Amino acid sequence: MHVLNHPLIDDEMTRLRDPDCPPPEFRRRVRRIASLMVPAVTADVPVAPVPCVTPLEEATGSRLEREFLLAPVLRAGLGFLDGFLDLIPQASVAHIGLARNEETLLPEPYYLKHPPVLENFTIILLDPMLATGGSAIEAVARLRKAGGRFFRFACLVAAPEGVAAFETACPDVPVFAAALDRCLNDRGYILPGLGDAGDRLFGTSP
Repeated sequence: MHVLNHPLIDDEMTRLRDPDCPPPEFRRRVRRIASLMVPAVTADVPVAPVPCVTPLEEATGSRLEREFLLAPVLRAGLGFLDGFLDLIPQASVAHIGLARNEETLLPEPYYLKHPPVLENFTIILLDPMLATGGSAIEAVARLRKAGGRFFRFACLVAAPEGVAAFETACPDVPVFAAALDRCLNDRGYILPGLGDAGDRLFGTSP
């Protein structure tokens, strides 16, 4: 579990939590936080040495060993996607549809689209909230079944309960969060949290 304690991220998160932050501003701030997270999320991906010819002499550079696949969990993950694409524009994008059953709090899959071969991608799952952990665990399971091997998970806000459940189910997948909050309430929402990220991103709050 990596909590990215950084002044720029913390400032954006504080403004993002404000219930008066309107959807256009909310989307911009989520995108900025996502971009600020990219260096930490990708810091240890494998690279290979390659020759590099400069205008003055030959040197040694490095190239990524694997391509990136960004996998936002619909729908809130879409708001997290553009910030990653800003810094990894060459990445492929998968889409995973998982709706939370508000009675059982369990994820209900309804859509999955990804490249036909996944085994050579570094897959970065994107979901603003890691609450119960159910959606993240289901997303990893579905992509593993499709052939995915190398994963990492990025979120805005995580709850300790979700982190514990995810680490138990997916111990080989590192988690990167902009903030680790206190707990879940009885409805499975993160406290203090920031509300329903999907509703706030897309202006569908009741």
